[in-house]
Amino acid sequence: IVMLIAMTSWMEVARVVEAQMRSLRTRDFAVAAVSMGASNMRIMFRELLPNAVAPIVVAATLNVAHAILAESYISFLGYGIQPPTPSWGNMLEGAQSYLTSAPWLAILPGAAITLAVTSFNFVGDGLRDALDPRLDLP
Repeated sequence: IVMLIAMTSWMEVARVVEAQMRSLRTRDFAVAAVSMGASNMRIMFRELLPNAVAPIVVAATLNVAHAILAESYISFLGYGIQPPTPSWGNMLEGAQSYLTSAPWLAILPGAAITLAVTSFNFVGDGLRDALDPRLDLP
């Protein structure tokens, strides 16, 4: 399941990388490096990539939260990890018949999913704030 989700969710990060690189290669520092005769590899690794790290890390962090949700709902629908192996989606699916007598069986995995996804979103937001050189923090 992890490999399937990873193989289908890399495109979002690739779009972010492409857009960032297209934006950065027209900036003054990249144009100056080209005019000084720097090689393409040097421009890419020494000029463009360090300036593009922040959006790449943020997009990758948010994709982890998306992957957690994807695995949970695939397992909840019965197409993911099969029942002897624990999964938050399996736990939620198994707790459906006990909602009136033991609601905590559904509340705890749901809260764990919510906490994990929210935590990764906050980590991504914090990394964006920490790595963005244009953000002026006191």
